[in-house]
Amino acid sequence: MSTLTSPAPTTLDRLWSRMSERGDFPLLSESLRATMTAMHDDDLDLAGLARVVLSDFALTQKVLKLANSAMYMAFGGNITTVTRALMVLGMDAVGHLVVGLKIVDHFHQSAARRIDAKLELNRVLLSGRVARNLTTRADLRSGEEAVVCTLMRQVGRLLVVCYLDGEWSRIVQRAAELDGDDETASVDVLGVSFEEIGREAASRWRLPDAIRAGMTRGDVHETGDDEADRHARWLRSVSQCAMALADVLTVPPDPERDARIDALARQYGPTLGIDRDAFVEITDRLARDETSDTMLREIVELRANADAIARARAEPDAALEAGLADLRSLPSEHMLGPVLALASESLLAGLGLTRTVMFVRHDDHTFAARVGFGPGVEAALPRLRFDERFEPDVFHLAIGNSVGIYIEQAREPKMLRRLPAWYRDAFDDAHAFVLLPVRAGASTVALLYGDWAGAAPPRKIEPHEMALLNALARELGRFFPA
Repeated sequence: MSTLTSPAPTTLDRLWSRMSERGDFPLLSESLRATMTAMHDDDLDLAGLARVVLSDFALTQKVLKLANSAMYMAFGGNITTVTRALMVLGMDAVGHLVVGLKIVDHFHQSAARRIDAKLELNRVLLSGRVARNLTTRADLRSGEEAVVCTLMRQVGRLLVVCYLDGEWSRIVQRAAELDGDDETASVDVLGVSFEEIGREAASRWRLPDAIRAGMTRGDVHETGDDEADRHARWLRSVSQCAMALADVLTVPPDPERDARIDALARQYGPTLGIDRDAFVEITDRLARDETSDTMLREIVELRANADAIARARAEPDAALEAGLADLRSLPSEHMLGPVLALASESLLAGLGLTRTVMFVRHDDHTFAARVGFGPGVEAALPRLRFDERFEPDVFHLAIGNSVGIYIEQAREPKMLRRLPAWYRDAFDDAHAFVLLPVRAGASTVALLYGDWAGAAPPRKIEPHEMALLNALARELGRFFPA
């Protein structure tokens, strides 16, 4: 089997660091690693995998339902414990089922607030459903493994759309210039492709070599007698076919669609062991299936809504209003990390800023940077901290204010004297910036900073835009205890 190469680690490490700022991503990674560790433990850690399943009520019910399905009634039926289900279904089958469900559940939550993310997730879910239908003749272990492989081939896209909002918008714009080639667009914007991001996720989550090999593009008809190569080729065929067939299902029935289905049957049928008539029957069954039909209708609706939002967000006001609406849609008890990242990214996109930094007040009476976006920000975050005790500088003026402050000429001598040394050391190229105090009750609990630096042209903040920014800061206040 060929060795998989990884892209430059610094780029992906930077992406993972930004994803981790959202708070929920590390929890997914930890859960998937625990699952894979239990699956591949030398002593077959049945109890370890059972603990993973039992930690999630919905997951427990799905595993027990599968174990009690007609397919496994020969094992006695009425299986009421996860441990017994593992014995009946097998560690690998349940492990892959857990991985698939964990990934889907995580992105359901991450995509809940964004139409474009929901659209991408629905496409992925549809392809997973197609993969499951294409593998009904395979054993349960291989079928669930193929579904995971199909999901993982698209995880790179899901991670970017859910966690790197600004970069996703630029990728969409670049893909439009490249006639829809979003893999090349991803390389142009991020320096890595979606496929490379997905393979890195599979590596970090310790997914099996077979799944990682099945995630790569390749000729499904290539020869090779090695069993591992044949299995990887089969996984590759299932995932590629499922993704292509899911795309076909999203267009209305017509002769061109029928021709595409025939072409897929000829291309993948031999490797999958499915003849043309059976392939067409699977496609027809998927189109008639109630769950698939619901997904297809949602994809059409979400695609139309996403296009409308993309047009609206081309206007700065629309981007700020969309960010404000996103914040208002979240409950006050929502995890603070994702909220701060959302507000920072909304400000970055809405004003065309170079950088943003969110300072949060700590119990030691200091304001310290917690999250930031833009070139050089990640490395600077540990140095961005100031004491709340008064100093005659613009940052202390801002935290004592109830509304935002816009500094249009940050490099004028008079203004330079009002900038603290720690700030000048970190951001000596900023020529204009905005400061938005976030208040909870009578106290300032955070400060949102954004600047135009280097070659980026500063722009005038109009009064109605400042009103939007102040509303954004006020909305942030409800996520902090008063």
